[in-house]
Amino acid sequence: MFDVFFGLPMHPFVVHATEVTVPLAALLVVLAAAWPRFRRWAGYLPLGAALAALVLVPLSTESGEALEHRVGENALIETHSDLAEGLLPWVAGLVVVAAALLWFTLRERRAKSARTGAEASVRRDPKWMAIALIVLALVAATGTTVQAIRIGHSGATAVWSEDMGAPAPAGD
Repeated sequence: MFDVFFGLPMHPFVVHATEVTVPLAALLVVLAAAWPRFRRWAGYLPLGAALAALVLVPLSTESGEALEHRVGENALIETHSDLAEGLLPWVAGLVVVAAALLWFTLRERRAKSARTGAEASVRRDPKWMAIALIVLALVAATGTTVQAIRIGHSGATAVWSEDMGAPAPAGD
């Protein structure tokens, strides 16, 4: 199912979508955490991008495993594969932070709409919540982006090395 697309290996198609979506989601989550005006404007966008990344990561892994069966194993592909397995937990953490940011945003909106007239004394969220969300967003986004870069670099190294020019071993 994840092997070929119009006769070409599916992995490059899926992995390039992943390599764009994952850092984009990380950037949106950090901006939403650090910039209240962007957070109010973006609404569900950071969570949506993080969820798209969460869907794309396993698709990239599956298509990569199908490609690995097609071209055979070597040390570079094994390194790439091992690094790729570490991305899903980071992206899952990014989704959790994005969901917390959405909850915080909706809570802010509710508090703002309740502050009319006599209800002006509605309790505001403590400052530490916003600071904690910024820290969590920076940690999740940094880990996600660094892992994605490491995976992409190891994949490019595997593709453009001399070892990939050799045909797959007989018997596959």
